[in-house]
Amino acid sequence: MESFCIEGGIPLRGEVTPSGNKNAALPLLCAALLTDEPVILHNVPMIRDVLAMRKLIESLGVTFEEVDPHTWKIQAKNVEPANLDPDMCRRVRASILLAGPMCARCGELLLPPPGGDVIGRRRVDTHILALVKLGADAYYDRQYHFHVNGRLKGCDILMDEASVTATENAIMAAATAEGTTILRNAASEPHIQELCLLLNKMGAKISNIGSNVLTIEGVDSLHSAEFTIGPDYLEVVSYIGAAAMTHGEVMIRNAGNEYLDMVSLVFNRIGVRWETIGDDILVPENQRLTVEPDLGGAIPEISVMPWPGFPSDLMSIAIVMATQVTGSILFHDWMYPSRMYFTDKLVGMGAQIVLCDPHRCIVQGPTRLYPENLESPDIRAGMALLLATLTAPGKSTIRNIGQIERGYERVDEKLAALGARITRA
Repeated sequence: MESFCIEGGIPLRGEVTPSGNKNAALPLLCAALLTDEPVILHNVPMIRDVLAMRKLIESLGVTFEEVDPHTWKIQAKNVEPANLDPDMCRRVRASILLAGPMCARCGELLLPPPGGDVIGRRRVDTHILALVKLGADAYYDRQYHFHVNGRLKGCDILMDEASVTATENAIMAAATAEGTTILRNAASEPHIQELCLLLNKMGAKISNIGSNVLTIEGVDSLHSAEFTIGPDYLEVVSYIGAAAMTHGEVMIRNAGNEYLDMVSLVFNRIGVRWETIGDDILVPENQRLTVEPDLGGAIPEISVMPWPGFPSDLMSIAIVMATQVTGSILFHDWMYPSRMYFTDKLVGMGAQIVLCDPHRCIVQGPTRLYPENLESPDIRAGMALLLATLTAPGKSTIRNIGQIERGYERVDEKLAALGARITRA
């Protein structure tokens, strides 16, 4: 098992460029299943989840050509609903994204249960309900069985929750369905917007992109297209946190500023700011790092919300940053009951954190963090622990870094280029 060895306490300085958005790359790869013509994707992140999804799609008969390491030409000329590797499906939660395009293209799919991060129950009911409404038959018998007689039919769908991946599945299924689909209570994250933009380049007719009510006018077929995946805003924010916590100064190139407004509002409440320079951002050295109380001096709360609210995937980063900020703040993640269990590792490093219940914790800062031997429990918590070790003077070790590398490309190399003392063992 590979590990990172970190000598913390060193301010980060320099420039870094984020990789392509993992959460966009995964559905965009699946969207290529909807046409027999080639789809070219640029800025594909070379991370474990994306490589696992590629293997699953290849097992369906799809061909991949690497134009360069970050540009893939995908052609689903011949697609067969073959048996998918259960172990591979357990490695990547996004394997569920095969359901929508396979129902549309082949009319059937046998899908082993998807896996992913262990952050609590992640229901797939919303996926099933949407696909059934479009005309698919679906049931679960240790595996998910999907079957369609003929062509899917457009309809009015009210999602019972604003699930990101269920929204993506419904969009892909409805793109070539007969008639018009109105998708209500749809999620609207940046990666969903990118999926809609790619599908429209392929000939789909999707309107109201970026809203929670999408109109999808079904077309008979889709064609080839070329698309560049945008920067991963979760990675961008991770480097913002690393710069602020180590009292460094970092320029982040091609940061995708249009998606950082809510993050900026939330981080201002803990005294972290940055400057926008075109599509780049500069995280300056002198940060206030003080909690801004609510009216009357009340302890403020940072709560996750569906987009454009503060995303759950950034909760771990915000919590670790708060350990270096003066004041008290309450964090609330109502989406996932196990998201905050990693905080016991921060407490072991010296952080003052009270875990109120599985969904809430209070952080009191600033506290000195001490080096520790740690294990990465999931992608986001793993990155948060990495930020903590960069802050703690002395030598730390993080094991099971494969979890981090499911979502962050060459993170050790990028941090080393900023001056971090990090090596792979």
